[in-house]
Amino acid sequence: MSADRPHTAARRRATPQRRFSPLRPGAGVASGCIAAGGLICLSMPPWGFWPLAPLGIAALDRLLATAGPWARLRRGGLTAAAWLLGATIWMWDFSPVGYLAANLIFSVFYSVGCALTPPDRGRRPALVGWLVLIGYLRWRWPFGGVPLATLAHSQADAPLAATARIGGPLTVVALTAVAGVTLSLLAERRWRAALAGASLIALSLALAAEAPKGRDTGTLTVAAVQGGGPQRTRAFNTDFAVVMQRHLDATASIAEPVDLILWPENVVNVDGRFADSPQAAQLAQVARDHQAWFVPGVVEDGEPGEFLNFSLAVSPDGQIVDRYDKVRRVPFGEYVPLRPIVETVAGGELPSKDARAGDGPATLDTELGRLGVVISWEVFFEDRARDAIGNGGAVLLNPTNGASYWLTVVQTQQVASSQLRAIETGRWVVMAAPTGFSAVVSPDGEVLARTGVSEQSVIIADVTLRQGRTWALRAGPWPLLALAAASVAASALARRDGAAARRFVGPHGGGGGAVESTPGASSLPGEPPPDTTTLHRRRAVQEWSKQWDHPPEGK
Repeated sequence: MSADRPHTAARRRATPQRRFSPLRPGAGVASGCIAAGGLICLSMPPWGFWPLAPLGIAALDRLLATAGPWARLRRGGLTAAAWLLGATIWMWDFSPVGYLAANLIFSVFYSVGCALTPPDRGRRPALVGWLVLIGYLRWRWPFGGVPLATLAHSQADAPLAATARIGGPLTVVALTAVAGVTLSLLAERRWRAALAGASLIALSLALAAEAPKGRDTGTLTVAAVQGGGPQRTRAFNTDFAVVMQRHLDATASIAEPVDLILWPENVVNVDGRFADSPQAAQLAQVARDHQAWFVPGVVEDGEPGEFLNFSLAVSPDGQIVDRYDKVRRVPFGEYVPLRPIVETVAGGELPSKDARAGDGPATLDTELGRLGVVISWEVFFEDRARDAIGNGGAVLLNPTNGASYWLTVVQTQQVASSQLRAIETGRWVVMAAPTGFSAVVSPDGEVLARTGVSEQSVIIADVTLRQGRTWALRAGPWPLLALAAASVAASALARRDGAAARRFVGPHGGGGGAVESTPGASSLPGEPPPDTTTLHRRRAVQEWSKQWDHPPEGK
């Protein structure tokens, strides 16, 4: 048996064999991923430390640097899991299995995006692009989308929220990601690239300040009624007559004239059809007593196995003049996707009936003007608000019901969603919830009034009816999606071109074979060592390749 050549033995010692494990990161890297995800989690409502989101993205960027595809897959998934498991902890109270399954799906989204993000050249533009594309995916799929604990929510109280009027929530996602990679560039002292990122953010903020916001056309005095009561209730242990009576009592406390009274979602729950129920007469009397337009939330029975969830427009003389049926339903809360399959796993935790989705425009016509309506869950979706305002809504009403939820995570994220919808549409948003939070949000996203949890309260506020369209209303998410896709594609092409350049001699067009990464090693084991000319040539190519990936300052 022949002995190893000296250069071959050295090469083997330099590359010790390691057991391949695509799923298990080292403890130090795992801690870094959890820390990065934890930072993003704490930027979300209800904690709301919004500067932590860019810091978490900066940490994720560093974790992806120089890592292989399996390592990027692991690190992206673990970071996302730390972010989402904390920021959606309320789901555990509904269904531990659903909580883990939902967050596994969303973590896989980020795993794949990070795995497809190049580790060196083009990493940062690709990371920004993937965060935008995955954000959009979460707004649409699965089951119509579950956009909870998004990067846009983290910035609802931050300066970047104003950029939502440019291109909607994806603009906020993109600029939050840009802020994160800019911090990473600063940590590397890559001043010129960091300046470019900071300049993009500054330009976007300046553009948002000058972008169309709409104009006032009138004033409306609105009363948002919160009946109060305990949180963390369920339909099976709720006395609906008591819930309605709390709201009747709270409404009776309104002593001043108002133009519009808003009740929460589904606090009027009837067996059979609403039109034939005693509750219909009670609601008509509320409108007559206050000589005001009245928008109550009602649930009635539909076809067998179905129920209907809608808001009504009741005139001051007690007549029902319009109705909006909720279009975007809560998966596993208001309907069960794949019910025959899911019931075998979690039958006892599921609603017995499915809500029937509406198909009409998200508006109510009244003599006050056309009112935009997004019922509860729908406020998390920019396309539902765009439907309401695109069909002529002069204000955006959000009757909701968060009484079933544990803690206040969902409620605070819903207020953040209302802030984003207000900025995107240039409209006032009025929220009414039975146990909190009820709120009034200005077109600039400022929360001017908000109730506490479980208290009985009425918010009375003067809001303006408005016309006009923001850029976000006109264009929707498509420009941001196109930019994100282009960023991902350009990064992939740049990495491919850079890899091709390193495989051949350059930069002055020299001749061509493959270049070994280790100058002193031969191209194949067992071959003689390369001559001096070849070594010099390979070292020159390596130096050129380094400058390709990391150009020196000032060049």
